[in-house]
Amino acid sequence: MNNTYRTIWISDLHLGSTQCQADVLLDFLKYNESESLYLVGDIIDFWSLSKKMYWPTDHNTVIQKLLRKARHGTKITYIPGNHDENIREYDDYVFGDITVKKTDVHTTADGKKLLVVHGDEYDTIAQCHKWIAKIGNDGYDFLLWVNRMIRSVRKILGIQSNFSLAAYVKFKVKNAVQFISDYEESIVNTLKDKHLDGVICGHIHHAEIKKIGGFLYINTGDFVESCTAVVEHSDGTLELIYWTMTELDTMKGSE
Repeated sequence: MNNTYRTIWISDLHLGSTQCQADVLLDFLKYNESESLYLVGDIIDFWSLSKKMYWPTDHNTVIQKLLRKARHGTKITYIPGNHDENIREYDDYVFGDITVKKTDVHTTADGKKLLVVHGDEYDTIAQCHKWIAKIGNDGYDFLLWVNRMIRSVRKILGIQSNFSLAAYVKFKVKNAVQFISDYEESIVNTLKDKHLDGVICGHIHHAEIKKIGGFLYINTGDFVESCTAVVEHSDGTLELIYWTMTELDTMKGSE
């Protein structure tokens, strides 16, 4: 049975990268419908595609699934990130019923005004030292590759888990924890005097819903390690969802 929401936000799909969990993403898109759907950046990973052409069938199926949702009435807004920043020049263009916007303001059913932005604009490393960001991205990709091997072994052993090596390392490194904290503070500080109640972003692959300085800070997470999304219920309530493959589709995949 499908879940139906007022709004869904997903980000950091990294289609075109070997790290994208397209099977889980397709499962999520299959069982979750909404009036509005925000794609909050790093949807297509042009950084990875520039190094190696990788575009398997299920990545194409994701695009087709999104276009089908748009044709059938879902209002889809695409807010590019740093890995797909070349799409930012098409601000306000409509492609296949999907609208591109650099940023947007979403009003929830209970009247909260939320800035929707990918978030790399508030990451000093991404903005000022792109070469460092790309080196860091390569190291992160390696951790995700190792994590994928671990996940495969756990699957063979019948162990169901959302364990992420990249996330584990990230939260064991003091500087990484400080970076996340600084990022959250930086992005929330921009909301002051703008008559906004909070922000929904992605970029750092760390899903979160919390209050910072009286503002809502919401991070959608990603679909490369944690497989998370943020949803708005009909009454305006916001919820963070950790998605795993449905039991039926998992059985089908093992046949």
